[in-house]
Amino acid sequence: MATTTLNEIKPFVESNDILAEPEQLRARARRDGYLFFRHLIPPDTVLQLRRDFLAVCDRHGWIKPGTDMMDGIRNGGPYMEGQDEYWPVLDDFQRMESFHTFAHYPSIIDVCTKLFGEPTLAHPRNIGRIMFPENTKYTTPAHQDYIHIQGTEETYTAWIPLGDCSQHFGSLAVLAGSHKFGVLPTKAAHGAGGLGVETDHLNLTWVSTDYRMGDVLLFQSLTVHKALPNQTRNRLRLSVDYRYQGQSQPITAGSLLPHFNRMSWAEIYQGWKSTKYQYYWKDLHPQIVPFTRKYHNVRR
Repeated sequence: MATTTLNEIKPFVESNDILAEPEQLRARARRDGYLFFRHLIPPDTVLQLRRDFLAVCDRHGWIKPGTDMMDGIRNGGPYMEGQDEYWPVLDDFQRMESFHTFAHYPSIIDVCTKLFGEPTLAHPRNIGRIMFPENTKYTTPAHQDYIHIQGTEETYTAWIPLGDCSQHFGSLAVLAGSHKFGVLPTKAAHGAGGLGVETDHLNLTWVSTDYRMGDVLLFQSLTVHKALPNQTRNRLRLSVDYRYQGQSQPITAGSLLPHFNRMSWAEIYQGWKSTKYQYYWKDLHPQIVPFTRKYHNVRR
């Protein structure tokens, strides 16, 4: 797959101007496969979650001694999902009440409810990511989330960087309009998820931006997207993935489990101060549908 250079990436269409217009939100999402919002969340709220994430990194020795923890200056690595060094950090993320509560931030739920035209189900399978510099080979490849999520194609992922995130720093890019091509053939790839897709034949445009703290990108599960490489010398790029769908839509059982399912919800909830977001989906009686592995039979 050809490498995308920054000068080939066009800017997102920003959708703050239609936040109060549900029909226009739906039309734009149908056209582009994504919605991008500036400052949808107060920066101070994002900053607190960044602090919680970096405190975990610091406890595990991933922050350079003698530096300001909030700068995210890496110590050691690069590490990535699947390595022994990564699992303890990922497990600590999963235990954080603030991480899971953040998925229910009112402004995100409000946008999703307008987009779906019905109440929103926030998936409990939340994902925290740390991207090291000097690790270009394992940058998340161009892929579609649907093959990992399934259920309904109208599941939307919210990608939120925990800090300002320029394209040089490893922001997320979207292939605008790619959701219209359905599920694309998969191939083995390095990086998170381990599966990629070819995109050159689609003749579409990659779009991204220099994200600022509080910005939110929403994209449909068939929309092709990828991370840009973290080209900084020594800084960790932190982000979260949250997923949403209409409450009436089908969902697979795996989307109701913790990411990687390395511990139970009971273990995750130990020590939480509130029960508000514990097992909340059970009261909604979601429609569970099977998960298929047919998309995972990849060519090498």
